[in-house]
Amino acid sequence: MKNLLYAVSTAVLWSLFVACSADRSADVSPNGQTGTGGSMARFAIVGNALYCVLPDKLQVYDISTPSEPVAKSSVTLNVGLETIFPYKDNLFIGANDGMYIFDNRQPESPALLSRFTHVQSCDPVVVQGNFAYVTLRGGINCRQFTSVSTLDVVDISDLRNPQLIHSQPMESPYGLGVDGTQLFVCEGSNGLKIFDITKPEQPVLRETMKDVKSFDVIPLNKTLLVTGDGGFYQYSYQNAGKLELLSKISIEP
Repeated sequence: MKNLLYAVSTAVLWSLFVACSADRSADVSPNGQTGTGGSMARFAIVGNALYCVLPDKLQVYDISTPSEPVAKSSVTLNVGLETIFPYKDNLFIGANDGMYIFDNRQPESPALLSRFTHVQSCDPVVVQGNFAYVTLRGGINCRQFTSVSTLDVVDISDLRNPQLIHSQPMESPYGLGVDGTQLFVCEGSNGLKIFDITKPEQPVLRETMKDVKSFDVIPLNKTLLVTGDGGFYQYSYQNAGKLELLSKISIEP
């Protein structure tokens, strides 16, 4: 029962964090999305469309009337869909065998543009400019045939033909977030890593914060929202490469 309450509390508080961020992010959302979700989110809202990632399909709802959502369309894909990240006129779906890119100019009927494949793993994704950043986590539950974990950079300048251009080893990566020249990568019990992406195709590790046990992040107007071991945290990243703790909401499992 304690574990169930912890899971519910975690979901509710993370949703509140995202909802409270919506007003502040309205001027920076590049595609009209409502609020800002983490890289491990399974749903997203863009305009009047709600997108839900199910294990084997993308389901679309019209929420013009929020109290009466209407199912509009669904796209069946391979089993193993995990995350969704809206960016500009596209949706990026992370799956355990790759990344799917959709054209979202018709919000109620997104069209598949391409699929970038990789070995089986847990696969959150974030996007900025012409590059997608993907973490692949090894281990029994994710990358079943290898213990190797990586941070991959994918060139998406041609959305129909994404190309892997960089890969570097990680310890146990989970969620990630990007803002300007900073890339934040959660390493679970191994902390939080901050990369300089002045050269976006080649992240350079600037700092590892071992004491920040993190699983997902949302960078928003120089405030980093972190879900991690024991609760939720807000950090300022006004100074590049340095985090300053602003607040914490504790949750006991």
